[in-house]
Amino acid sequence: MAAHRCSHSALLLILCSSWVFIVVGSQETTPTGDHHATAVDNPQTVTETVEQTEQTAEQPAVEEERRWEATEVEEATPDEVATDKPDTSAPETVVHSSVPPPKDDFQEELVIRPLHSGDIYASFQFRTLWDTDFLRGNKVSHYRLFPKSLGQVISKFSVRELHISFTQGYWRTMQWGQPFLPSPPGAELWVWFQDSVTDVDGTWKELTNVLSGIFCASLNFIDSTNTVQPSASFKPLGIGNETDHRFLRYATLPREIVCTENLTPWKKLLPCGSKAGLAVLLKSEKLFHSSFHSQAVHIRPVCKDWQCKTTSWELRQTLNVVFDLHTPGQGKREWNLFKMFSRTLTEACPLASSSKIYIDITDDPQGEQYEVSPATHLLSQAMVLGDRRTFSVYDLTQQITFGTVRSLNLLIRWKSSEGDMLRPLLHAERYVAGYGLQTGEIHTLMYNNHPYRSFPVLLLESVPWYLRLYIHTLTVTSKGKDNKPSYIHYEPSKDRLRPHLLEMLVQLPPNSVTEVTVQFERALLKWTEYTPDPNHGFYVGSSVISSLVPSIVAMDTNSTREKPLFSSFFPCKEESSYFMRVYTEPLLVNLPTPDFSMPYNVICLTCTVVAVGYGSLYNLLTRSFQIEEPSPGLAKRIANIIRKMRGVPPL
Repeated sequence: MAAHRCSHSALLLILCSSWVFIVVGSQETTPTGDHHATAVDNPQTVTETVEQTEQTAEQPAVEEERRWEATEVEEATPDEVATDKPDTSAPETVVHSSVPPPKDDFQEELVIRPLHSGDIYASFQFRTLWDTDFLRGNKVSHYRLFPKSLGQVISKFSVRELHISFTQGYWRTMQWGQPFLPSPPGAELWVWFQDSVTDVDGTWKELTNVLSGIFCASLNFIDSTNTVQPSASFKPLGIGNETDHRFLRYATLPREIVCTENLTPWKKLLPCGSKAGLAVLLKSEKLFHSSFHSQAVHIRPVCKDWQCKTTSWELRQTLNVVFDLHTPGQGKREWNLFKMFSRTLTEACPLASSSKIYIDITDDPQGEQYEVSPATHLLSQAMVLGDRRTFSVYDLTQQITFGTVRSLNLLIRWKSSEGDMLRPLLHAERYVAGYGLQTGEIHTLMYNNHPYRSFPVLLLESVPWYLRLYIHTLTVTSKGKDNKPSYIHYEPSKDRLRPHLLEMLVQLPPNSVTEVTVQFERALLKWTEYTPDPNHGFYVGSSVISSLVPSIVAMDTNSTREKPLFSSFFPCKEESSYFMRVYTEPLLVNLPTPDFSMPYNVICLTCTVVAVGYGSLYNLLTRSFQIEEPSPGLAKRIANIIRKMRGVPPL
């Protein structure tokens, strides 16, 4: 037994020594660690005998070495290729980083501008960039920051651009200046579809119904009677040279009321909702207790890099609000975040790459009119509506911004009420003239306040079909002289099918007022087409004026350079001009209204006559008649009583 054990031990020792010899030989013939792992893992190498010649042992080793080197050259980085040192680690332990960079980015900003009227203008900007391409028909199933509901809308309906706004109130241009993003009162929707859409009208109808459900609005009332196809007024704001207006649809609902049910789904589209970041300030009872409120959603394709080789989708959610904080008789004018929104800021949105607050101090750079607290040394300059503006910047991603109390409550206190506001270079008004309920006249006034430069404007009028325009009465006058438009596009209406569409290009002389007038006739509607309150009147959507307004300072066209969001929405191609869009007031027109109380009176009179006549006839038909004997005299009745007492039958 001992001999057998010794023989077994000797045999195991010989096998182990031969295996070590083979491994050492493979290390000597292979300078890299990759072949070492291959030789060890290969079962045929272990079964090789020591009697193999050196030539036959080196041949497969050289082939294996070339194969691993070729693999290394394809997968290695430039730094690894430049080094000639062998890799001594095993391939199994090399882990390559395969985590892709994030394909979306989120930024949030708040711009606060003290107005000369004593009001406060606050503009929220939320931008989400998503590196995907819906234009090529790519289907996306994973959503991180971009809302899935809107992503599915873009993919299903082949949307190239989508712009929707809900506004309560009217922007007073002469008192507040120009807004960052203008919008008309009520609801506005305009969409560019891709050229792959065959039935644009059917897709437009389905899209409005879907958006009506997403935003809890009355967009389902958009139909062919209030939808137009502008030919020049609404060009794409994103990339692309789409000029075929057949894929464009524009509609407004000037009577749409904006309330909490529209704000709640709008806030749910944000990555952080209303739980963190600037969105915590969006308190409905404060926002709607204001002079002006507007919320919008803009979706468009933009360039991903400065060479625009790849595209990204931009979702920009904006909310503009004007607070009337100056009450006469108080003796002081001041505001803070808590006074406006009933809340303060404690943190930025964790998913935001940038979270900043801008306070416009252009009109008071020395701090003579108002004081901002807490003070900040971080300033920024940006081109806004053709003017270089200066802003105090508060970066919410830095903890030092919140201070030791971990709360930010910005305060502005007015020192002086002096100062004049520059008049806007372009603004417009509109009203209805005439008397009676048969004919009328629409007047549109466009003001050019530039002292020495004239510029063209593009006017769009969308008038409902029940106001029958007399296009031959169209007149355009400037400074008392006729001003002939250089371009006119007119599509007449069809009763109960489509509205009027009038577009024209007019040159506005410097420091002038241009008046556009057109007469119309009121139509008589069917009694089922009147609203529940017909005596209130019928709304006509705002006129849209688009123009390149002269600018003193050149506008930067590089959209990839870091700058505030509110200064980069509308593109500008001329250094001496900037794009501006102006909306007029909506019109309230009375139509010939029948006396809806007459049916009520007729019904009451008819019911009375029917009740009286039919009731009498019914009584005659259903009543039974009986002959009644005359009553006996007094003596006979007394005698009958006596006879009854005596038990004798009565007479």
